[in-house]
Amino acid sequence: MSPWFIKEEMALSKNKQKLIASLAHKKYRDESGLFVAEGTKLVLDLLEGGLHCHLLAATPEWLAAHPAPPADEVAEATEEELRRASSQKSPQGVLAVLRKPADTPDPDTPARDLCLALDDVQDPGNLGTIVRVADWFGLRDVFCSRHSADVYGAKTVQATMGALARVRVHYVDLPALLARCREAGLPVYGTFMDGDSLYAAGGLEARGVIVMGNEGNGISPEVGRLVSHRLLIPSYPPGAPTCESLNVGVAAAIVCAEFRRRAAAGE
Repeated sequence: MSPWFIKEEMALSKNKQKLIASLAHKKYRDESGLFVAEGTKLVLDLLEGGLHCHLLAATPEWLAAHPAPPADEVAEATEEELRRASSQKSPQGVLAVLRKPADTPDPDTPARDLCLALDDVQDPGNLGTIVRVADWFGLRDVFCSRHSADVYGAKTVQATMGALARVRVHYVDLPALLARCREAGLPVYGTFMDGDSLYAAGGLEARGVIVMGNEGNGISPEVGRLVSHRLLIPSYPPGAPTCESLNVGVAAAIVCAEFRRRAAAGE
């Protein structure tokens, strides 16, 4: 028996299973303000990071092995019930329905800190990886265009590996945000095939916005016009045959690493 002596009404009822299943759809995530996370490490990271847990469903074995987490409701579930509710091929004994953090972007953030901006990044895995990269390099805000992938989709949440507890993700009118940055004299960086080498470019500040573009089309013309510093990640050796471009998540990691290296070196 679980250490919480779960009563029959606290089992994973059909209504709770229907709620979990509905959150596979963005429409219901938006309407409810809820999303799903699965797996011990991810769930515990998000709970420890302060995200509000609406419902935690777990096997008796998981509940017995872990301290009672802060949750509005805890439901004991069988492996089969978790399998039916899960979006994963191999559920790991626990699933949490969490409340989305408030999306309250501060337009003045780029004046104080370095931020990432995503111009219609579509792949959930890429978005999740970029949020994880932002977390690693201490960028606490990611501004997404309204047509970017939903950070609260199951694949994206898994790909963030808990970074959602520490990185604020905002959906904004991206051209309007960047236009305000330019008017305020803030740097807007972007990666292009005809930019200046990232490793030779001057003026990489520890504030402003770094724009990463769409997987297939790069940075859109509308957003590109607002970029003040066009950067290139050069291939090596120069002029040698190579792939057409880098994955956007990989590119984000390279760019963020160089910005932080310059800051650490006082350049």
